[in-house]
Amino acid sequence: MSKVLDGVKVVDLSRILAGPFCTQILADLGAEVIKIEAPWGDDTRQWGPPFTTGFDGKQVAAYFLACNRRKEILSIDLKQETDEVLKLIKTADVVVENFRPGTLERLLGPMPEDVILCSISAYGQDGPRRDEPGYDIALQARSGIMSITGESDGPPAKVGVAWIDVITGLNASNAILAALIHKMKTGEARKIDISLWDSAIAALVNQAHNALASGKDPQRMGSAHPNLVPYRAFQAKDGWFVIGVGSDNQWAQLCEHLELENHENWHTNAGRIADRDNIESIVGEIVARYDRQTLESLLEGVPCAPVNTITEALNDQQSVARGVVTDYNGVQVLASPLRFY
Repeated sequence: MSKVLDGVKVVDLSRILAGPFCTQILADLGAEVIKIEAPWGDDTRQWGPPFTTGFDGKQVAAYFLACNRRKEILSIDLKQETDEVLKLIKTADVVVENFRPGTLERLLGPMPEDVILCSISAYGQDGPRRDEPGYDIALQARSGIMSITGESDGPPAKVGVAWIDVITGLNASNAILAALIHKMKTGEARKIDISLWDSAIAALVNQAHNALASGKDPQRMGSAHPNLVPYRAFQAKDGWFVIGVGSDNQWAQLCEHLELENHENWHTNAGRIADRDNIESIVGEIVARYDRQTLESLLEGVPCAPVNTITEALNDQQSVARGVVTDYNGVQVLASPLRFY
């Protein structure tokens, strides 16, 4: 990993996922990250099973390893060892925290003016929900993403990872990088307000804009897409297989590969949307005749893939070639996706 942030010092006062994921990105980029944990440790140390050997050789939940590599970890009680924490902060370029709004200042007082402070919270530093707590699942529920996730005739479902935490961590790291550039140009250290709520709403992208444009709430559609057809998972002989047609040209290719008659009213995406049920039924019947490996070969040039398990994805030939699993302090971890050349 290129050490583009070499010389940048970050004090990480965060826990769980969004904040630690943010600071792990900064550490991967070369920043010196000092993570301060309470004497009882980050909550995620106990979020198992599975438990495994951690970076320090001690048993820890696998969850903790997902967002805490490349950090120096200190055990400090913020309420009892305030002076020690403030000494570290005074030498830092960036402080990341995810206490409820106002808590950090009550514990440590105001931050030095020359330190970039990134505050991550559930709902932000102002607004009527400012003081409410919030884990990822609560934000998935309130943000609406659960209302559009799952099968149409099933209950609301959450995304299979803490999606909002991850996106919030990405947003926080982006904001910190921008703040570091701003400070380099002007000498001014900015304060950053990042919330799970804002991140979740922004990440609704096309679904939120569909609602704004139509005045109608999007609905659960399983793996199908509200704006594209066919674009979903189909049952093959040996498992689920996804086809994602994103253009009229790709649709024509699919028809050719599957020997499917391309009716005139299907030449445009709008036409295919209007006849969604019929098209999905016909494509589904054809897909069911083949195994997934045959389909991948048959549909060359059309975006498609088998629905893998996590283990299958980690062992995919592309994962092996790209080194997406690596070793850190003798522990297998996911590698940073940031590549420089």
